[in-house]
Amino acid sequence: MTGSDEDPRVAELRTAVARLRRELAAHPAEFPDRAIAEDELAALAAMAISGAPETPRLRRSLLLIAGAIGSVSALSPGLTQVRDAVELFGQQPRS
Repeated sequence: MTGSDEDPRVAELRTAVARLRRELAAHPAEFPDRAIAEDELAALAAMAISGAPETPRLRRSLLLIAGAIGSVSALSPGLTQVRDAVELFGQQPRS
């Protein structure tokens, strides 16, 4: 898919994941599950690039990311954006 053919949910997911990955990379504090969050964000990014993410896999990754960084308040807005993007996959694509 290209340009106007792209599912807007995929574009939203790609944007949200990119933002959270940047925020996580810039966050100075180390925490025990940081690597898990980084790995799952990379998996979400790969799914968004493929253009056809599987909803159960998206939700699983979201749960792992939320568990890994949920207590880091500085990352909360980015995590919320990713959650909102994943939730779009429970809905029909917008035309």
